[in-house]
Amino acid sequence: MSQKEQIKQYNGPAGGWGALKAVTKSWWGSENAVKNIRTMLKTNQNGGFDCPGCAWGESPESGKVNFCENGAKAVNWEATNRVVDPEFFATHSVSSLLKQTDYWLEYQGRITHPMKYDSATDHYVPISWDDAYQLVAQHLNQLESPNLAEFYTSGRASNEAAFLYQLFVRAFGTNNFPDCSNMCHEASAIGMKDTIGVGKGTVIFDDFAKADAIFVIGQNPGTNHPRMLEPLREAVKRGAQVICLNPLKERGLERFQNPQVPIEMLRNGSKPTNTAYLRPALGGDMAVFRGIAKFLLQWEREAVETGGKAVFDRDFINDHTIGIDEYLKEVDATTWEHIAEQSGLELHEIETVADMYRRSERVIMCWAMGLTQHRHSVPTIKEVANVQMLRGNVGKPGAGLSPVRGHSNVQGDRTMGIDEKPSTALLDSIERRFNFKVPREIGHNTIQAIKAMEEQQSKVFIGLGGNFAQATPDTERTHLAMKNCNLTVHISTKLNRSHLVTGKDALILPCLGRTEIDVQDHGPQGITVEDTFSMVHISYGQLKPRSEHLRSEPAIIAGIAHATLGCHPIDWNWAIQDYERVRDLISETIPGFTDFNLKLRNPGGFHLVNPAAERRWNTTSGKAQFSDSALPKQLINEAVLEQGNKPDLILQTMRSHDQYNTTLYGLNDRYRGVFGMREVLFVNEEDIAKLGFQNGDKVDMVSLWEDGVTRKVQGFTLVAYDIPKGQAAAYYPETNPLVPLDSYGERTFTPTSKFIAIKLEKASSDEIQRSKVE
Repeated sequence: MSQKEQIKQYNGPAGGWGALKAVTKSWWGSENAVKNIRTMLKTNQNGGFDCPGCAWGESPESGKVNFCENGAKAVNWEATNRVVDPEFFATHSVSSLLKQTDYWLEYQGRITHPMKYDSATDHYVPISWDDAYQLVAQHLNQLESPNLAEFYTSGRASNEAAFLYQLFVRAFGTNNFPDCSNMCHEASAIGMKDTIGVGKGTVIFDDFAKADAIFVIGQNPGTNHPRMLEPLREAVKRGAQVICLNPLKERGLERFQNPQVPIEMLRNGSKPTNTAYLRPALGGDMAVFRGIAKFLLQWEREAVETGGKAVFDRDFINDHTIGIDEYLKEVDATTWEHIAEQSGLELHEIETVADMYRRSERVIMCWAMGLTQHRHSVPTIKEVANVQMLRGNVGKPGAGLSPVRGHSNVQGDRTMGIDEKPSTALLDSIERRFNFKVPREIGHNTIQAIKAMEEQQSKVFIGLGGNFAQATPDTERTHLAMKNCNLTVHISTKLNRSHLVTGKDALILPCLGRTEIDVQDHGPQGITVEDTFSMVHISYGQLKPRSEHLRSEPAIIAGIAHATLGCHPIDWNWAIQDYERVRDLISETIPGFTDFNLKLRNPGGFHLVNPAAERRWNTTSGKAQFSDSALPKQLINEAVLEQGNKPDLILQTMRSHDQYNTTLYGLNDRYRGVFGMREVLFVNEEDIAKLGFQNGDKVDMVSLWEDGVTRKVQGFTLVAYDIPKGQAAAYYPETNPLVPLDSYGERTFTPTSKFIAIKLEKASSDEIQRSKVE
């Protein structure tokens, strides 16, 4: 292993000097340091711009720096001085670029000109904006049906861009909206709508300071939402319980050193971020919460018998819920043996956290992909909601359900109507305001879009941001599907692999980043986003655009729409002259946005009212609904076991610390002690020996699935790690080829990226030789 590639144990806390060093490195590495330091100080500030990273909400405190380590990386990564211009594309063919790593591709810098793929030369060549719009319009208008096009959305798009996009696509005639939500919190939305009537979290930022207990489930805030660490640390400090459920011991859930506290930095001190840490089996979280419910039920019955203090909130249950009897019958029917086996925990561990929960009057449940990327994710989310409802922990200060969203406006995009299965109310509202017949049939989600392209039932793909080819599962199959298209279009800031997986025609349309000043006919414009707490903020770019040829996302959408539909159903060019006009259209269409422009004058924006937070339940019964789902009989796919395939390990995919979604800021994972490399497989030391390998060996991974297709990734370095036996972890997108396209959650179509049955093989001699040469 070279000096650049090494495994080195990290003993420090999250944050602290390591974070400051990483921020400084990304700042200098942008080659735009002087301007970027001023820009970072305007991150998440009134009059500044909203961080292009995660969706975590802002502290109500003023006068503090409001960016974290990974937010700084996101800003500097976008605001780089490096460029990918026509000369770059003239030098590099698409075939040669395909041989480069994902990190190398994005590191080259900002795309400066609209580009069209020339298949004869295998190079991208410049194209004018008008010609690009006309090419898209030509392909769209030649389709036999609007349903032969796919319109993807990344979570970084603004509310204004998302609203114009969905309006254009529905006026064109389809609900084909595959988007990044399909791959992350779809289970949260479905499970919460079924139980409490709304698919968003009921918690606001201030609730964290009022909670007696906070559960952090299947989530790694130290990397994915670093600003969350401070409220967790403060909760522990004031005596609240912070209970973490995560198979891996993540540093951010152990200790945190606040870079904004000088005394703590000088003393090199830190504070704990948890009071209890459970490490369940992958996919075992539903069993954990069923166990908590079973203990609560036991204690409730004992209280009734002895005349002691009630455990259940009977007033809440009687006044606000239905289905309690059926649910408790299912709890009784669930055996302790089943709970212990599936959870991977000792019953006394579950009892301990159940008692912490019982003794807390106000409890917040937070979760992320660790709960949602499983086959049974919807019942799991419902079980979390069940436990909260037993003690009335929905709709009161300091308590509630909090799915912590990823990209900075993924929640806002869905609010604006980016949804392949839109509500009747949304469609009726669009139809009334814009006076055209909207499509009513359910469109394609991400998995269905890939299959449609694979079967040549979709011929045009347009991506509003993101890196579709790498973010999606079953990578080889997805790439082949995209190559079937007649046209692929990507609205992007930087080069990524999706640009190289081309249809017969392909366009790269370069857009402004969140950090850049957006000037339209009526002057500089602000765009809006919605954070994980349903707060809507306005964001103003601070930097001069990297190229005079860049256009904003709303302008690009309007250009495509005008070329395709003319002035139907609105004058698109008029709308983008002043984004207040777009926001007026939103206020007339989307609930909660009345007087949109007026509300944005409030410092910090405004909150979208959450009915469930006010104990108003938008369900068919008008009540919150307990769910009586049974625990799965087993977690491994039965068809795999029937083929006699017993997996060596169950793999979860995850991010490194130098990563946000598919964007790779670097090749280090500081908290896990990995430097200069990404093809690593974290495995329990006993499992490594049991399987006949040694720490540091190179292995290939083969996933097991019922279709018999060989899915393999090669040349991964085994890393002995503190991880429960039988489990493994590795980074995506490198391991996305192992996730079968047909392995997705029930009702969600979300890839089961946190539960992949794999076999290990000794790396092929060719792979070992290649690694030695490198």
